[in-house]
Amino acid sequence: MRATAGRRGLLLGAAGLAARPARAAAPRVAAIDWGLAETLLGLGVAPVAAAELHGYAHWVREPAMPAGVVDLGLRGEPNLELLHRAAPELILATPQFAPFLPRLERVAPVASFATYVPGGDPLVRSQDIARAIGRLVGREAAAAALLGKAEAAFEAGARRLSGMAGRPWLTASFVDARHLRAYGRTSLFGATLARLGLINAWTEPTNAWGFATVALERLAAVPEAQLLLIEPVRSEVEADLGRSPLWQALPAVRAGRVARLGPCWAFGGLPSAMRFAGLLPHE
Repeated sequence: MRATAGRRGLLLGAAGLAARPARAAAPRVAAIDWGLAETLLGLGVAPVAAAELHGYAHWVREPAMPAGVVDLGLRGEPNLELLHRAAPELILATPQFAPFLPRLERVAPVASFATYVPGGDPLVRSQDIARAIGRLVGREAAAAALLGKAEAAFEAGARRLSGMAGRPWLTASFVDARHLRAYGRTSLFGATLARLGLINAWTEPTNAWGFATVALERLAAVPEAQLLLIEPVRSEVEADLGRSPLWQALPAVRAGRVARLGPCWAFGGLPSAMRFAGLLPHE
């Protein structure tokens, strides 16, 4: 049986996906999606298995994945034999992996959660998903604590950054030396900027995940913006930028308004939103 977090809310199935008593031991949970894995870790529950652990450490980084978690391989095609061996009682996934869900359901019940839905706010959705997972794994108090921690982090961030509230911020990550992903208001980064009372400089159309892939020269259209570059940046891209007249000519680069932010998952949940808020420069 599958539980889904769709456009109209979070629908928890009965039977194998019923809410777990708060005092019961947490079930054995496998997480296919990194955002759901970090949310589970934020509730104090380590997954028994997760996908692409090396990529998680590289792109997500925090909360750190503990030792002993089984690496299921690719998120888009997890190793079913390893998943069977891990013996999960619950599998967390997203609609992105819908073609693979029937095979996952042969191993254990699947709870599928969508952070990005038409007209939805990914930060609000992340809060709802944290509550829903908390119910499923019997950690409702931990979910409430995580939401409280996030709220405190955002309040502190808003105070810390209040002097920069009038400045436009442009959050981006490199695809290659000539193209970036620019994150708009419906991205997790954009929603977090709004929660902090900051202006998102990218107002052009974006895709379902809240970003637009644009040519490097498009950044010249927002000359006053503080540019936030999400790491990691591949070494070959760094080398190309070092000798790129186009990059050097961008207003933000010329003015020294470029901040490098450590790895932070653009498609994560509350932990990624908190990490992003904490990484923002305040001067």
